[in-house]
Amino acid sequence: MAAALAKHLYGKSIYVGSAGVIAGEADPFVTAVMDELGLDVQRHRPKSVDELEEYEGLGFDLAISLSPDAHHKALELTRTNALDVEYWPTSDPTLETGNREQRLEAYRAVRDELDKRIRARFRAP
Repeated sequence: MAAALAKHLYGKSIYVGSAGVIAGEADPFVTAVMDELGLDVQRHRPKSVDELEEYEGLGFDLAISLSPDAHHKALELTRTNALDVEYWPTSDPTLETGNREQRLEAYRAVRDELDKRIRARFRAP
């Protein structure tokens, strides 16, 4: 969600890469809440940090981690790469139980918090 939001806000004025601790499949709840904003992430396949490093390199200036595991992995990268690391603790919406609408609300909350943080950090228009 964070990468799609940043790309939407800034276009090609900044380079945004996205990776997690492990690769995975697209989350249909992410797809649904991003579609509410008109952002199509349906074809996005989450990559691992190792995949990102292998295919795109790690020529980044900044890594933003959203979970403790991701933060640990990002800090490991600073041993061999000159990059700043920021930790934005973010709740995990996959842990939400309940009906579909309750689960979507958890994803919306994460989406909206990320949007707010991205705009504050990068001074979005």
